[in-house]
Amino acid sequence: MTRKISRSFINGRTGAGTAGQGLKVEWDSTNDGELHWKDVDESTLEPIVWYGSRGVFMGGYNGGTRYNNIDYITIATTGNAIDFGDLTRGADGSGSCSNGTRGVNGGAGPSSNVIDYITIATTGNSTDFGDLTVGGYGVTSCSNDTRGLFIGRAGSDVIDYITIATTGNAIDFGNESSVRHWGSSLADATRAIYCGGYDGSSLSTMEYVTIATTGNAVSFGNMADTTAWRWYGSAGCSDSTRGIFAGQGGTGNTVEYVTIATTGNATDFGDLTRSGNAKPGACSDGTYGVFAGGGDNPPVNTIDYITIQTTGNATDFGDLTLIRDSTAACSGD
Repeated sequence: MTRKISRSFINGRTGAGTAGQGLKVEWDSTNDGELHWKDVDESTLEPIVWYGSRGVFMGGYNGGTRYNNIDYITIATTGNAIDFGDLTRGADGSGSCSNGTRGVNGGAGPSSNVIDYITIATTGNSTDFGDLTVGGYGVTSCSNDTRGLFIGRAGSDVIDYITIATTGNAIDFGNESSVRHWGSSLADATRAIYCGGYDGSSLSTMEYVTIATTGNAVSFGNMADTTAWRWYGSAGCSDSTRGIFAGQGGTGNTVEYVTIATTGNATDFGDLTRSGNAKPGACSDGTYGVFAGGGDNPPVNTIDYITIQTTGNATDFGDLTLIRDSTAACSGD
């Protein structure tokens, strides 16, 4: 029941939550001693999700080529990725997010401000969505079911936001604490967390914002592994409560996790199957987290997966259609 109280379920059904009728909770001490929605058939409630069963990997870079390729996988089923379509431009160091239905990709090297979108359930090429307020590479993106954030990029500390269901240009949200890029991000329904990056030196700090409220980022905590370059070019994914960060520069293969609703330092989760895996793309179906591509020098096409609520080392999932790093990922149905 905790997830329902914490907004994992929509506050609406026929005859409830309208005309001034707010949903209420009650303590059921007679049956199971848990909180329940009062006077509501809970089977009519629908889950709020911003992820789904299909993972999509957009763009990438290898040997001087900026790729516009889009791949997809079924996250619950291991195997190699399949061609989905193409972005409107080659995109390395872009960021992707989704509302569970629409996938959005924005930014890219060297200074692109283009935002594209796809319908995740339907293979095909992307369509123009609008523009970021500032172009550049090393962008990271995350979302809840309504709003998508694009955080950081080379030479800028800007945070942009979009309403995913409505095409148009991004709007200024606020700023990071410093000008940095090649960080990673993840979110639950309420909070977005940004990890690591580079601002002249490699960083192992985390910051967060409240997605529904514009403003500047504030400190969340620190990563457990503070070795230089560990969190340069990392990637993040999450379920509704736990966030996972992995994929580092240097010789790191560390995976760490945080409880998104509670500020504090990250905790060791396990290891990826290979080391020095900067700039992968990461996404989740709410059960499994997937990290694809990366490597930086040289790139790889490997896909790893972990079970988000169970700590341990990653397992090989399959391969992307192309060897590349600097890809961006999201998921949906």
